[in-house]
Amino acid sequence: MEKDASFLFGGITFNRKKFATDFDRFKGHKTSDNSLEKLELVENEKSEMEDATNTCVGKKRKRKEKGTVPALVLDSVDGFSVFKNSKLKKEAASEENDQSANELLEGKKEYHRQLERDALFRKLHGIHVSGSNVPSPLHSFAELRSRYKCRLYLLRNLAELGFKEPTPIQRQAIPVLLSGRECFACAPTGSGKTFAFVFPILVKLKDTSNDGVRAVILSPTKELAAQTTRECRKLAKGKKFYIRLMTKKLAKSGDFSKLRCDILISTPLRLQFAIRKGKLDLSRVEFLVLDESDKLFEPGLLEQVDFVVNACTNPSILRSLFSATLPDIVEDRARTIMHDAVRVIIGRKNSASETIKQKLVFVGSEEGKLLALRQSFAESLNPPVLVFVQNKERAKELYDELKLEDFRADVIHSDLSQTQRENAVDNFRAGKTWVLIATDVVSRGMDFKGVNCVLNYDFPDAAAAYIHRIGRTGRAGRRGEAITFYTEADIPFLRNIANVITSSGGEVPEWIMSMTKKKWKKHRPQRETISTQPDI
Repeated sequence: MEKDASFLFGGITFNRKKFATDFDRFKGHKTSDNSLEKLELVENEKSEMEDATNTCVGKKRKRKEKGTVPALVLDSVDGFSVFKNSKLKKEAASEENDQSANELLEGKKEYHRQLERDALFRKLHGIHVSGSNVPSPLHSFAELRSRYKCRLYLLRNLAELGFKEPTPIQRQAIPVLLSGRECFACAPTGSGKTFAFVFPILVKLKDTSNDGVRAVILSPTKELAAQTTRECRKLAKGKKFYIRLMTKKLAKSGDFSKLRCDILISTPLRLQFAIRKGKLDLSRVEFLVLDESDKLFEPGLLEQVDFVVNACTNPSILRSLFSATLPDIVEDRARTIMHDAVRVIIGRKNSASETIKQKLVFVGSEEGKLLALRQSFAESLNPPVLVFVQNKERAKELYDELKLEDFRADVIHSDLSQTQRENAVDNFRAGKTWVLIATDVVSRGMDFKGVNCVLNYDFPDAAAAYIHRIGRTGRAGRRGEAITFYTEADIPFLRNIANVITSSGGEVPEWIMSMTKKKWKKHRPQRETISTQPDI
């Protein structure tokens, strides 16, 4: 051992007798004296360290048998590295970390690639979304089986009802609701919104239950509620779901504690009446849908809707709003009752369908309207035709003028009984009636198959009313026509309607587009009586 380093090992002795076996084992190994001394030093230091450790823990561990060689010594001699095992472990851990990092990086890349694919697909179909972690849209109905384990009877019913490909609103709204997210959606009339919220309800409910009402669909009118009930039952065919329409009789005398009901469709007033009577409990409702939500949020219905929303106390409830028009005030109110909702807009917000050919016709005065209507019907009556007027009084007056002519006209308004209204709708659907005169009571959500023309006899009182009226034609990809009469009194509000026409691809005269846009208010002027009878 070198003298200059000998002071480091002063006082250290090596027990040769104790480690005789170890010396015999390494007799054949060629080492220098210095190496042997260093080996002895390492062994002694290790022995002292082990003794100290054993003393601290109360000598709980048994000392190793004589004749065994410490792994640390072997590593030091054979591999010339005391920390060989530690390095191997560190290298293995490093490799695992690198692998995990690579997997994470690849996962992030695939996630962003999927986002890009979804964005391109949405752009192709005119789907605009906002919200966090929006689910991918559907490419086909077959994905419902693979992604959401959809029951076969639902897919079979889809095929029987003629559904081949999802519409844009169905492509995005269905995955949102099936993913357990709340949603408010705006899509053109006739684009399949009813199916977009009914289908996820049936998928999620799975089977009938005795737990009371589990889904509520609110509609602004009785006609729309009845239509939604029919469509819901068609889609649920083959499964014994209890789907009920809240009728006047049921609201007054029905006891839902004794009636089985999975899905309840109603107007807000009837639902409010039943709840106040104590015959209806909505505390277990899992789904709440506000159909034609912009109408439901108008002052006349808002209080009733709030009452129903507050009655649905299930903390895990999913709320959704659907409409063809979605004013900013409705969005603001929707956000107050919804959590982490996804916003879905199809096409341009608050616009009409591009399949509708829209036309503005100047008739001068109220007398000119009736002349233009008769002339239009005489030249090119293409039934079925829906004619919209301002109120029920004018609906009665126009019907009296046309009922004796060969137009097969009928009328529907709020003064008729429920049976009379249903008969008017059924006759129009069956083709027995060619011309149906109506107020805005049937302008929202009503699905009349194959309506060829909508005629606005009276100028609509708002842009939203115009969109909903003309939306009764050009549904489900069919072509349609919309004609709007206007008089001198209606000219100041033409620009508001012209904006809707141009946003959906229509054309209007330049002089109308050059007009100053007037702030829209309810445009319901006092109009003259519809009559050709001379005053006596």
